[in-house]
Amino acid sequence: MLAEPDRPGAFRRENGRVSYLVEDDPARRRFEILVDDALAGFTAYRPRGADVLVFTHTEVDPAFRGAGVGEALVRGALDEVRRRGARVVPRCPFMAAFIDRHPGYADLVTATDGS
Repeated sequence: MLAEPDRPGAFRRENGRVSYLVEDDPARRRFEILVDDALAGFTAYRPRGADVLVFTHTEVDPAFRGAGVGEALVRGALDEVRRRGARVVPRCPFMAAFIDRHPGYADLVTATDGS
């Protein structure tokens, strides 16, 4: 994982086949994943206070499905949430299932979203 110094909250990884970048777009309230510089998907959130993100939806472009892009996106978003010291409410079924399969992220989950 390589940090992108001029893009806070962004990092680039390579898995041997492709290079991808996960970054937060706070104006759109979503984390995006770029694969070889093309937008491949996003996971949308609603902020609750200063330290909780309610994730509502994850979408991957059909051209990138089946290649692990969704998992890379969610992993990147959760890694950034952890770096910030924030918590998540995984309303998105894809993100909730990812956290169930990867219990190392369970400590980021909070039971309330403030709504």
